Amino acid sequence: MSDSLGYADLDWDRTARRGYPEAVYCAGKTPAQVAGIAAAVRERPDVVTLFTRADQDHAAAVLAELPDARHEPDAALLAWPLTVPPATGGLVVVVAAGTSDLRAAREAELTARYLGRPTELVVDVGVAGLHRILARVDLLRRARAVVVAAGMDGALPSVVAGLVAAPVVGLPTSVGYGAAFGGLAPLLTMLNACAPGVAVVNIDNGYGAGHLAAQIAADPAS
Repeated sequence: MSDSLGYADLDWDRTARRGYPEAVYCAGKTPAQVAGIAAAVRERPDVVTLFTRADQDHAAAVLAELPDARHEPDAALLAWPLTVPPATGGLVVVVAAGTSDLRAAREAELTARYLGRPTELVVDVGVAGLHRILARVDLLRRARAVVVAAGMDGALPSVVAGLVAAPVVGLPTSVGYGAAFGGLAPLLTMLNACAPGVAVVNIDNGYGAGHLAAQIAADPAS
């Protein structure tokens, strides 16, 4: 079943079909379009809906229709209903190499959490000071999936994958000076990771990284 608004066709059956609900990508949509989608979402409180890449105008439009939605400006994300689903499956640990990578990392963490996984966020443990990530090895090794958000040289996912048994999701970010090419350099580094077991999503795609990690960490029966 779907709801057509003329500019959007909401896919309410996605949870039954794929096990996970549809998200609303706000970038490129007008606030009025996002408000119309939020109004339609209000009729389905049984479906967890994430609004991703939401700027201030998008957020205001969503909150006008869903005033009790959770708004996380640092992740450019809103979630409705507010209540986080009960945590099932394995732990997803999300690692941000630097504070500048936090927006993508938070989007990944919140996505995994609203898809029903327990999560932990680790910040500012990049390769410039390896002792910082080594101090978190016990936590990393408890994870069933690890997301690593990194810009600049993008080396941290390979380091983490050499320390843990769980799959690692590399999340390249558009952080860095000119030769980082807006995230292309860390993307290529992660695609060429020396350690096996690293999957890579698109630049700044925290939603995709969190979603993949949630799928990896799901209980087999779920």
